[in-house]
Amino acid sequence: MDYTRKRIQLLECTIRDGCLGLEDAWNNGIANIQLSESERKQLGELIASSGIDIVEIGSIQITENDRSGFAIYQNIEEVSNYIPNNLKSSQQCVALFRGPDTLFNDIPYKKDSMVDGVRVILRYSELKKSLDFCSILADKGFKVYIQPMVTSRYSEKELELIIQYANAMNAYALYFVDSYGYMMPEDVLRFCQKYDSLLEANIKIGFHAHNNINMAFSNAITFLNFPTERDIILDSTMTGMGQGAGNLQTEIIAAYLIRKYGKRYNYNAVLEACDFVERYNESGIWGYSVMRFIPAIHGAAYKYATYLRKKCNLSYTQIHKLFKILDTMPDDIRYRYTKENVLNLLRIGNISVGDYQ
Repeated sequence: MDYTRKRIQLLECTIRDGCLGLEDAWNNGIANIQLSESERKQLGELIASSGIDIVEIGSIQITENDRSGFAIYQNIEEVSNYIPNNLKSSQQCVALFRGPDTLFNDIPYKKDSMVDGVRVILRYSELKKSLDFCSILADKGFKVYIQPMVTSRYSEKELELIIQYANAMNAYALYFVDSYGYMMPEDVLRFCQKYDSLLEANIKIGFHAHNNINMAFSNAITFLNFPTERDIILDSTMTGMGQGAGNLQTEIIAAYLIRKYGKRYNYNAVLEACDFVERYNESGIWGYSVMRFIPAIHGAAYKYATYLRKKCNLSYTQIHKLFKILDTMPDDIRYRYTKENVLNLLRIGNISVGDYQ
């Protein structure tokens, strides 16, 4: 088999994932930064001018307040207003549903003026509802990218259900997502083998990497080298902009794809976009840190460590001790940070919680 025939697409998600990083920093009192409408449009055009294959321009979520400064919009029609004017016919534009909350009847049929594709975060507690939502989007004419966040938490049976749905709806892509950045190359290979053996041949495999243990680029190489003729998609953001430790960096993976696979991206535009977003990271909103590394080695939500370090001013050894306690707790607690869960963790660890309530 000629494995070099597979088509590799790079999906640039700085606007979507990067702005969710800004939202997360805002919610946790780390920084107060939003992007203006002109900044969001300028960044979109910079990314589009790079020639990167797929450009993601925002999230869709029904909200009471205006959260457009974080590139969060109410519906497909609204986010489609931000499709870059300089997007080429060879490029795609996509947006992401943060959950299956839009009523089916409120989802429009695909029009030329709308984004080409939609990515859907599967809600683990509402898996069938999420998958049915994906099916409706496919029926409406959109290219559907299925995104099971924290894919490692899914059982083999649950993954097989997702794959069955993906095949039935003829999904554009099925992803595995390293949401908390703790995957190793053997994990990447395991998901590739699982998907490749069960998915219909025309459905692409996507990989979304985070960088909590500095493995995003190494894992991306493992993904690219997986022996398959199937088309694949790899996500990245400029300078790794995103939540916590951030994502696979576009400037690194784009340079590699240019050199190794002959991709014809406009690398100067990539660097211009890096210049653009780097100014928002003066307070260390994203990027590797020990604080973001500790939860990754325990396979837990990084937001626990953010709270323990930023709000409680705990040492790394204290945080590590608490994560060892968290190791003994059910997955739905380890994976899902809440204020109540972290305060309970502090109580179990015999650390006074009075000052942190």
